[in-house]
Amino acid sequence: MQPVQTKEEAIEVRGARVHNLKNISFRLPLNKLTVVTGVSSSGKSSLAFDTIYAEGQRRYVESLSAYARQFLERMDKPDVDEIIGIAPAIAIRQKNSTRNPRSTVATQTEIYDYLRLLFARVGQTFCYVCDREVKKDSPESAADEILETLAEGTRFYVLFPAEIEFQKSKTKDQKPIAHLMSLMQSGFTRLYRDGETIDLQKPEDYKFKDFENTFVLIDRLKADKEIRQRLVDSLETCFRESGAAIIKTADSTASESPRVNKGANNTAQNKEIQTLNFADKFICKYDGTLFEEPEPRLFSFNSPFGACPLCQGFGNTIDIDFDLIVPNANLSIDRGAIEPFTRPQYEWAFKALKAFCVSEDISMKLPFADLTDAQKSAIFEGKGKWKGVRGFFTWLDTKKYKLHVRVFLAKYRGYTKCPECKGGRLRKEAQAVRVGGRNLPETVNLAINDAQKFFDQLNLSEEREKIADKLLLEIRRRLKFLVDVGLDYLTLDRLAATLSGGEAQRIQLATNLGSLLVGTLYVLDEPSIGLHPRDNARLVKILENLRDIGNTVLVVEHDEETMRSADHILDIGLYAGELGGNLVFEGDFISLIQSDVSLTAKYLRGDLEIKVPAKRKEPTNRKIEIIGARENNLKNISVEIPLEMLTCITGVSGSGKSTLVHDILYAGIKKKRGEWHGAVGHFKEIKGSELIDDIILVDQSPIGRTPRSNPVTYIKAYDAIRETFAATNTSKAKGFNASHFSFNVPGGRCEICQGSGTVTVEMQFLADVELTCEDCRGTRFRDEILDIRYKGKNIAEVLQLTVREAILFFKEVNKLVNKLKVIEAVGLGYLRLGQSATTLSGGEAQRVKLASHLATKTRSKTLFIFDEPTTGLHFDDINKLLAAFRALIEKGGSLRVIEHNLDVINTADQVIDLGPEGGAGGGEIVACGTPEEITKAKNSHTGRYLKKYLIGLSLTKNYR
Repeated sequence: MQPVQTKEEAIEVRGARVHNLKNISFRLPLNKLTVVTGVSSSGKSSLAFDTIYAEGQRRYVESLSAYARQFLERMDKPDVDEIIGIAPAIAIRQKNSTRNPRSTVATQTEIYDYLRLLFARVGQTFCYVCDREVKKDSPESAADEILETLAEGTRFYVLFPAEIEFQKSKTKDQKPIAHLMSLMQSGFTRLYRDGETIDLQKPEDYKFKDFENTFVLIDRLKADKEIRQRLVDSLETCFRESGAAIIKTADSTASESPRVNKGANNTAQNKEIQTLNFADKFICKYDGTLFEEPEPRLFSFNSPFGACPLCQGFGNTIDIDFDLIVPNANLSIDRGAIEPFTRPQYEWAFKALKAFCVSEDISMKLPFADLTDAQKSAIFEGKGKWKGVRGFFTWLDTKKYKLHVRVFLAKYRGYTKCPECKGGRLRKEAQAVRVGGRNLPETVNLAINDAQKFFDQLNLSEEREKIADKLLLEIRRRLKFLVDVGLDYLTLDRLAATLSGGEAQRIQLATNLGSLLVGTLYVLDEPSIGLHPRDNARLVKILENLRDIGNTVLVVEHDEETMRSADHILDIGLYAGELGGNLVFEGDFISLIQSDVSLTAKYLRGDLEIKVPAKRKEPTNRKIEIIGARENNLKNISVEIPLEMLTCITGVSGSGKSTLVHDILYAGIKKKRGEWHGAVGHFKEIKGSELIDDIILVDQSPIGRTPRSNPVTYIKAYDAIRETFAATNTSKAKGFNASHFSFNVPGGRCEICQGSGTVTVEMQFLADVELTCEDCRGTRFRDEILDIRYKGKNIAEVLQLTVREAILFFKEVNKLVNKLKVIEAVGLGYLRLGQSATTLSGGEAQRVKLASHLATKTRSKTLFIFDEPTTGLHFDDINKLLAAFRALIEKGGSLRVIEHNLDVINTADQVIDLGPEGGAGGGEIVACGTPEEITKAKNSHTGRYLKKYLIGLSLTKNYR
C-alpha cells in the first residue's frame, strides 16, 4: 500500500489584486526560504509587503485587546480574496528612517543594554585621581583582607574617625567636650591619638580644639584566624557609627600591603605604625574621591544620572572646532595651517606660536597632519607660558562685546567633541569603571570585529565569570550576528542616522536574530544591497539560520546566489507596471532555470546577457588625480581617475569607497569652485578639476519630499503638457493659459486642497487622517479646467497615463515625447506621469535623475557620480541602465560608479578597487585597471569574485 503524501504546510494566498497584481494566487511554504523576483515594479513589493506583511500585521493588531488597539494605527485589509495560515509578520526594509542622535549600532542591537549590566555587575572602579582600584567594603570583606594582609601575631587597633562622628553630631553651640561626653554615653571609653591611647573617664582633662587625627578605639586584637568573628563585630560597629574603619598596627611586624599607608604616625619609641583604611561607601581610600556605586543607570547616556552633565549624553557640544581652525591639515604652520593666526590683527599670536614651536622643537615646515598627537595637543591646549589656541579664543571671549569679535568667533564654532567626556557621553564616574582594562566608551568605540575578539578573549575572575556568564553569552551572540551580516567594520558607537539603507536593514536583521523569535514571518527587502559578493554567502547563511530555527522567510531579491539557496521562488512579471503583476513562475530554482516564459530564467541560462563592450576605452591624458587622501580610514592614498569613460569604484563594505568619492572627490571639487559649505575630507591636492565643466552626484535621495513632486515635473516635461492644453481652441476661448493647468499655483488648481488632491484631517489624540478632497474628487483641478480636453482626455486623466502610454498619446508633441522617451530608456516606462515622488523607491529616484540629465543638454565635460545605481534592479533593468550610462559618455560625460554588482563591474572601462578589508583594515588602493587586470590582483576580493563570475559566463556560453 502506497503511503499517503501529506501536503506541505503553507501560507495560501488567493486573488491578490493590490496595486498592479493581476488577481494572482500562490503558496508560501511554512518554515522555508522563499524568494520573490522579477523586474523593477513588476509587483514584488506589492506582493510581499502590501499584501502578505500588511495582512500579517493587521491580524496581529486585531488580536490585541480593544484598549491596546486604540493606540495603534488602524490598518485596512489588503485587496485579496483570502489568505490562509499567515503568521505574525516582521518587515525588514532597506531604508534608514532613524534620525535620533542618541541611537547607535550598540543601542539598536540591544548590545548596549547588556554592556550596561555587565559593567554594573562585574566592572572594577579605578580612581581617576590616583588610578588605584576603588572598592566598597563590608565588615566581612574587610576582616578577610585584614587577616590576609597582617602577619599572624601582629597586634592592631580597630578604630573609627572621631572627627566624622563629631561633624555628624555637631550643633551650632556644640563644643568638643560635649562630644566626648556623648561618646562615653554611647559606650565608648577610649580614644587613639598620635600613637597614644586616651581614657575617656575624665574628658575635661583633655582640651581638644578639634578631632583631626583622633580616632575612637573599638578593640585591640592580635592577628589570628580565631578572632575573625570578633573582628567582624568590631568592624560593624565602626561602619555603623561613621561608615569607615581604620586599622593601625601596634608594632612593625605587619607585612606590606597596597592598602597600607606607611610612616603616617610613629610612637615615642620610633616604631613604625602601619594603617589600613576601609569604608562602606564607594570612596577612594587614598585620596578620598567619592564615586557612585556602579548600577545600570550610571552607564546610560539617556539618563540624567549617567549622562555627561556638559553635553547631556550627546558626546558633542558647540565649541571651538579645531577642524575649522585647521581647515587644511596638509599645510605647515608657517604656511598658514592655523587659519585664525593668518589675520593681520593677530600676527602677535602667530609670533608667540612660532616662539613656542622653536622652544619645543616642533617643526613649522612639516604638514600639520604629520605632527604627533602630543605636539598638536600642546599647540591647541597650551604648555608652560604658551596658553594654546584654546587660550587665544578664551581671551577673545572677553572681547565679544565687540561685534566684529563675535562674527570672528562664530566662524570657528561648531559641534565638536565634548571636552568633559571626550565624546564618551558618560559622566566621569561611569568612565572610571573598567572591564578587561577598558571603560564603556572605549569598548563601544571598537569596531565590531575588534569587539568580538575583545569579548572572546576576556578573562575574568572565577567569581565575576559566574556573574557575567549569561551577559557575555548574549553580547558574543549579537556581535557574531553583526559579523555574519557583513557589518564587522562598523564601530558599536556609530550613529544609526549615518548608516546606509542596506546597513540599517542588516542591523535590524542581526537584532531579530538575537531575539530568537520562532513561528514568525520575516519579510525582507533586498538584504544584499550594499554587500560585496564576498559577504553574500554569509548573508544567505543568516537567512537560512532564521529559517532553520522555525520561521518563514520571504525575501524580495535579484541576487542569483540568494535565488539558488531558496527553497521556493516566485517570479512576478513579465514586465513592469501595467504589464506586470502576473505570476510568471512558482517552484524551485532548478525548475525556474527550465522556464521558457520567465525573463529571469533567460538571464540565468544565458539566453539573454548583460553585454560587455567589444572594446574598452583606453585611458587618455585627461584625468583627475587625488593626492594624499586621509579621511576616515583612507591611508594617505593617491589615485588617478580617468575621464570620458566608465570607472567603477569597488571594494568590500567599509573599505573607503564613499569617503573617497563623496567626501573628497565630490566635496573637494565643489569646495574648490565655491559651491560647497559643508565638511570636506582631508586630502593634499586634487589635480585636473579644471578639465571638467561640472560635477554631479546622482544618489538615491528622493526627487521631492511632497506629493506635488512627480517624474514629469522633475524632468521639466510638465511644461510641454500644460502648453499643449493651453493651445487647444477651448482653452483659448476661455482665456486659460499654461499656468491654469498647474496644480502648484493658484488659478486652475482646486483651492480647497490647494492642488494636493487630498485633505489632511487633524485628529486630536490619533494620527492625522488623509482624505480624498470632496471638492475636486482627487483630480487636483477646478471643474472648468477639467472640461478642457486634448484628444478626449482632460489634464487629470493625462496625469494618470504611464510614460509608455503618454509617448503614443502625445506623439505629435516632439518636445514632450523626446523627454518621455528618455524615462522609458532607463526602464521607467511604467511610471505614471503624475505619480507622487514620495512613492518612488531609491533606485527609481536615481534613474529619474539620470533621465533628467540625459534629457537636458548638460555641459559636455560633466563628471557624473552614481552610488550603487543597481539597487533594486533586475538583470533586464541593469541592461537598460548601462545603455543609459553609455549615452552619457557619448555626450562627452565621465562616470564614476560606486558598485558591488559584478555585471556592472565587468562592463567598466576602468576599475579602482579599495580594501583589502573594511574599517581599519581598508583604505588602501588594492588594484587599478581593466576588469581583466583586477582579476589578477592578489589581495583583491573583488578580483577573486570577478574571476569566478567570468569563468561562470564562459561556461554558460560554452553550454549554449
